[in-house]
Amino acid sequence: MKTQLSRRSALKSFATGAAALGVASVTGPVFAAEARKWKGNIHHSVSAWCYGSLFNPGRNKPAKMTFEEFCQECARLGLESVELLGPDQWPAVKKAGLTCAMCNGPDGIGYGWNRVEHHDDLLPKFETAIPEVAANGFPNIITFSGNRKGKDKWGEYALSDEEGLENCVKGLKRLVPIAEKHKVNVILELLNSKVDHKGYMADQSAWGIELCKRVGSERLKLLFDIYHMQIMEGDIIRSIQEHGEYFGHYHTGGNPGRHEIDDTQELNYTAVMRAIVARGYKGYVGQEFVPARPDALASLLQSIEICDV
Repeated sequence: MKTQLSRRSALKSFATGAAALGVASVTGPVFAAEARKWKGNIHHSVSAWCYGSLFNPGRNKPAKMTFEEFCQECARLGLESVELLGPDQWPAVKKAGLTCAMCNGPDGIGYGWNRVEHHDDLLPKFETAIPEVAANGFPNIITFSGNRKGKDKWGEYALSDEEGLENCVKGLKRLVPIAEKHKVNVILELLNSKVDHKGYMADQSAWGIELCKRVGSERLKLLFDIYHMQIMEGDIIRSIQEHGEYFGHYHTGGNPGRHEIDDTQELNYTAVMRAIVARGYKGYVGQEFVPARPDALASLLQSIEICDV
């Protein structure tokens, strides 16, 4: 990521057939008559970037709907949030009666807290962003560890996991008082470094949990991305059962491929959601799979049905 509609290539087409489910068709938005009702144990969210081809399809491709219409359709599907958005997109979410469960922050996957050279640059940006998130009533802002190796304006670098951990602790200890003051959670995402994000440091839940322990603030949590952690370590339900207090947000995605979370992939998302509920989790679960089927919003509806335990 940067997470504004670019985490991965969005799906390539959006065909007819979804209207029967009360969602948008290729001829334009066809909204359901009323919002779907769900059980309420899982607070459903969706990452907007996965559906960018609907409202931001790129050169010479007409949009199927506006971003505002996408938010309205998500509300009618019974979601509570559209996430991974910046301030320019927040008004459309609020107009649809939704929240943004995870707001974009000013850092990025390769440029995070694991280098002390970044701290004086990132801190004032978060000092501006966090009050804006709070003023809009949103709960969380995302952040990243950074990569183990790379090159930036300070030159080439290579970090051990322990050095990067210590550097993240130093930087985040400076940040969390701002989060505590404004009652916003800073959520550091766990990502896989095997397939999608080569070199990313926070690629193991144990590393992230140790970071949270050393920083020692209830306002610092982890984004436990189920797709990414399935690739890196598996044992998803046990991780939730044993370490759920450190997980402040969840993302979905089918493995392999990061597509639909149904029986085309290896995870039992219904069982995973039951474990999340049993752990007492009260936050949001963000659907972050990239639809492989042409009826993208029908796939989204199906994912909510799978997860609504």
